[in-house]
Amino acid sequence: MIEARLNELGIILPEPSAPAAKYANAVIVNGIMYVSGKGPDTSERGKVGADFTTEQGYEFARNAGLEVLAVVRDVLGSLDRVKRVVKMQGFINASASYQEHHKVLNGFSDLMMEVFGDQGIHARSVFGAVSVRDNLPLIIDSIFQVEE
Repeated sequence: MIEARLNELGIILPEPSAPAAKYANAVIVNGIMYVSGKGPDTSERGKVGADFTTEQGYEFARNAGLEVLAVVRDVLGSLDRVKRVVKMQGFINASASYQEHHKVLNGFSDLMMEVFGDQGIHARSVFGAVSVRDNLPLIIDSIFQVEE
């Protein structure tokens, strides 16, 4: 059902990115899948609020969501095995005075709700970061309930 929904929405997932260091892309424990932090698939680097607008940050978060979904599908074999999006945390590489972190993360949240419907509604936290890996605009980690 979810795989068909991707087609309906015209969403094509990228190949899952490899871990950037010594860790797994995802780990499943007792039906809960923990996905390591993923950033957007972009060559752009910098801070939201200085180098990028909130709207650009939203697109970065949506793009990072596609990266997360690619990892989930790669590990599970199909997104149809996702029961629920449980929680996500966003780390926004932001200027010190930036105040719209929550609007940036809506890019990820909106994507999850488009793809999974009510099962895409999730808890979330957002943090402004002094820096993130490779000076990416943001990093998102996420938790899913899955069929084992």
